[in-house]
Amino acid sequence: MVRIVEVGPRDGLQNEKPPLSTDSKAEFVARLSDAGLREIEVTSFVSPKWVPQLGDADRLWPMLPAGPEYSALVPNTTGLQRAVALGVKRIAVFTAASDAFTLKNINMTVSDSLAAFAEVVSAFRGLVTDGWVRGYVSTAFECPYAGPVDPGTTSQVVAHLIALGVDEVSLGDTIGVATPPEVRRLASVLDVPYSRIAWHFHDTRGTALANVQAALDLGYRAFDSSAGGLGGCPYAPGAGGNLATDDLAYLLEREGEVTGIDRLKLAEASLPVLEALGRPPSSKAQLALLACR
Repeated sequence: MVRIVEVGPRDGLQNEKPPLSTDSKAEFVARLSDAGLREIEVTSFVSPKWVPQLGDADRLWPMLPAGPEYSALVPNTTGLQRAVALGVKRIAVFTAASDAFTLKNINMTVSDSLAAFAEVVSAFRGLVTDGWVRGYVSTAFECPYAGPVDPGTTSQVVAHLIALGVDEVSLGDTIGVATPPEVRRLASVLDVPYSRIAWHFHDTRGTALANVQAALDLGYRAFDSSAGGLGGCPYAPGAGGNLATDDLAYLLEREGEVTGIDRLKLAEASLPVLEALGRPPSSKAQLALLACR
């Protein structure tokens, strides 16, 4: 079985400027749940000063419908305390394979970020005995500031995160440049069980599904995606960002995988959010399905 980790409510919205109401976000999550998504990353317990769009995490979390496994990004111990107080049991921490990227985004080197997250993970384990932790590695293939990243460098960051005690590492093609040979090259140097790796592809240059296929052929079974392709690429204005869950679900089902997703409900789930943001649907599978409605 292939796991789809829906990241639209968090990664899909975090860079969007038009503010969305908490009620709209809760309704979006409810629609995703009704469509059959079982793992949903909902928000980030980051300071509203840095990510205003996700500044309502404390209000949103209690509004989530029962059913899916929900997770949230936790950037530091302050965010962790807020999350744990609300009963969050699945968290994610965020680093990268490029110092240039982490310095620009969180004002830390990669090593500094790993040291900070060691404290977060340790504290979380002490507070939530049945908790689950994901570690994100952005710029797994290339950095918008420093250029291509050596696969060995990415592999070392993955190994550090596993040593910190994370349950799963998500490898992010942050600027959407990777191609299938690069996926195979990175996979060849990872010294981690397949079950502890997820892939987070962006479709900036139209290669996301090809990269998914490459990872599937290697035996990987976990992928991140965003309903309706929400989440543009901030490093390539006008370009697509996250791989659309609609396109991923279509590919997997044509591959014979059982996703448990109602694709029509999924296609409709992101429409109110896209309308509120002033963005037309961009997922090809979504557009095709809505046209046949």
